[in-house]
Amino acid sequence: MLDSTIARIEGLRVEFQTKDGPVVGVEDVSFDIHPGETVCVVGESGSGKSVSSLSLMRLVEYGGGTIAGGRLLFERRDGKEIDLCDTDQDLMRTIRGNEIGMIFQEPMTALNPVFTVGRQLTEGLRVHKKFSKSQAEARALELLHQVRIPEPERRLHQYPHELSGGMRQRVVIAMALACEPRLLIADEPTTALDVTIQAEILALMDRLKRETGTAVMFITHDMAVVAQMADRVVVMFRGNKVEEGSVEEIFENPQHNYTRALLAAVPRLGEMTGTDLPQPMRLLGHKGAAPEPIKGTDEPLLTVKNLTTRFPVTGGFFRRLVANVHAVEDVSFTINRGQTLSLVGESGCGKSSAGRSLLRLVEPQSGSIHLGDTDILGLNVDSLRSARRDMQMIFQDPFASLNPQMRLLDQVAEPMRNYATASGKELEDRVAGLFDRVELPRSFMRRYPHELSGGQRQRIAIARALALNPKLIVADEAVSALDVSVQAQVLNLMMELQAELGVSYLFISHDMAVVERVSHYVGVMYLGRIVEIGPRRAVFENPQHPYTQALMKAVPIADPRRRKSEKDLNFKPIPSPIHPVDYEPEPSVYKEVTPGHNVLITDSGY
Repeated sequence: MLDSTIARIEGLRVEFQTKDGPVVGVEDVSFDIHPGETVCVVGESGSGKSVSSLSLMRLVEYGGGTIAGGRLLFERRDGKEIDLCDTDQDLMRTIRGNEIGMIFQEPMTALNPVFTVGRQLTEGLRVHKKFSKSQAEARALELLHQVRIPEPERRLHQYPHELSGGMRQRVVIAMALACEPRLLIADEPTTALDVTIQAEILALMDRLKRETGTAVMFITHDMAVVAQMADRVVVMFRGNKVEEGSVEEIFENPQHNYTRALLAAVPRLGEMTGTDLPQPMRLLGHKGAAPEPIKGTDEPLLTVKNLTTRFPVTGGFFRRLVANVHAVEDVSFTINRGQTLSLVGESGCGKSSAGRSLLRLVEPQSGSIHLGDTDILGLNVDSLRSARRDMQMIFQDPFASLNPQMRLLDQVAEPMRNYATASGKELEDRVAGLFDRVELPRSFMRRYPHELSGGQRQRIAIARALALNPKLIVADEAVSALDVSVQAQVLNLMMELQAELGVSYLFISHDMAVVERVSHYVGVMYLGRIVEIGPRRAVFENPQHPYTQALMKAVPIADPRRRKSEKDLNFKPIPSPIHPVDYEPEPSVYKEVTPGHNVLITDSGY
């Protein structure tokens, strides 16, 4: 064990005042962080992991919390140890950003929209390090190089909204590292990122930690990230530490029931190797036989041919059309009844636009979409409305897709009222039946969305999508914002409903392990095109397209003995999907590798 300790949390207790009296956010937590070590704090939403990190920064007070007990000992640069609990705010201002850096979960809220990236990067250096303007700018440029941002000179003069999510997150990391802090706190820094960018950022943080000897406190609920990053793991549950150990001990010999349940719920890439059909996960505490694989049928339900969707880019004085965003380019696929096709790829590859085009929530330029015998693109407004009874959508953010002022009973009943498929007592009985289906207590029917957790809200969204007995459900990143164990339950629920009701899914996701678990077929999208499509087993066990191979390589595996190194990752920057108005793309040409497994041979720039 290392002698020196950079930070020591002893018996921390944090309370929040509410109108119903004090609520305990963290009850009693103690652990140490040593130089050059990564301690991962894991647990689900509400377990108190973010509250612990905000206490170390003494930011918890700005969120209505008070540190009610315990000590937060921190060794400063000069070797003196201080207790952060009773440090005054002036000294805290010197320590924050200078000796303790923080990377927040949501980069858009951590950056100031009115200042350029350069201004925000140099601010801390000029305040804490007393750098001159030119010294600070040179250091800012060096930091952007370190976090591998393309064209860093240009980025310094841009504003946060001009960067993609992954780039904004890198800027936040560069800001946190600017003053070479002794302790870096990273709160879910890669949750909202794509696999490839996440892999790069994890490798980057690991390398910077080795080069600078910074200690890292890494907060996450993603167990694959823990396996990739951690030296030691602290598991939190309901405001308490339930287990602590080295990363190997926690993964290979977990002691606490909660840790075991957490690890059992993690879908691991490669678990389905050798099987052809999707199968619900076996969760801890569920007795009985293993769940049955889901066969589905070979009868096509949805046939999409040469689908193209573009968005206009206007400019100039008269807002003329100057270019098009080629969001979906010449995409064709079929979904069978009772089966799942997953579309995977990074943000901006066109997968959500493809899903929305099917329901005509965005209007495609050309192509054909047939649901059974219905030609979706040929329908007028009234016919489209009735055709939508057979196609429903589950969105990524259940909070944004539910009405905050309506009781849940009315939200789930609304589609049935709209289409007059049930009324009165029958309507209420059907809603109660849907609540049973998605395993929510009937007492929740009187509640409002804000009274539920994220996972429960997502179940309401599923119940509402099922209200009209649709044949097809488009699930757009429907589980990406959920905790591991809740995600496993929601995925199992979706698969059980598929087996029972014969519903088909178009499952849009960037989580390869989840896709492997639920899919019959997989299409990999890159720059608006499907670059590889086929049965899930063929695509996962024998990826042919270089982009699919790179994507598979980037997925972190929930096993600390199979870590990725930075040299495993070689991503090319994604070219722009914006083309001039007169640009005519080539048609997509595929070669069949094995029956049903097709790979794009047109040059897509990868």
